[in-house]
Amino acid sequence: PMSQSQHRRIAAHGQVRKSHNRIMHARSSSIRVLSRAGTLINKRWHGGPKVSADAPKISVTYAQPDGSNKVVEARVGENFLQVAHRNEIDLEGACEGVCACSTCHGIFPIEIFDQLPEASEDEEDMLDMAPGLTETSRLCCQVTAEDYMDGMTITLPKATRNFYVDGHKPKPH
Repeated sequence: PMSQSQHRRIAAHGQVRKSHNRIMHARSSSIRVLSRAGTLINKRWHGGPKVSADAPKISVTYAQPDGSNKVVEARVGENFLQVAHRNEIDLEGACEGVCACSTCHGIFPIEIFDQLPEASEDEEDMLDMAPGLTETSRLCCQVTAEDYMDGMTITLPKATRNFYVDGHKPKPH
């Protein structure tokens, strides 16, 4: 079954996004997500989850808008906006990871996308504003690194839409 936001996306973009059967429970400052292993994980919204520097690591490639690739280490449990900022990848995140913009839009491989928890309605609404939207688009601030993602490539679109007119790009905390 498709959510209301998915029906809106089809009407607005003529694109079909896959439905996922995962449990999400919204809270004011965090969300709880059922991981692939079946455990509930707390995710903080502002700035992303706090993850220890000695957490297990996976290798992730960011295919950048200029055509270059940057291979980095992601700590399991941190979101991909945090990974990008920690590794000086130009992924904006104008809202600082609170799911209030689409400037951290990334395109995930279909085999990874199919395993991700379903996007929240807020994320779907923000993705509706993202240039270059695809079936496997997600906001990097809303997707956390997990072991099964080792070796994947996230493609960054050639353009983003920022509501800041002054060119402001927030720096990670």
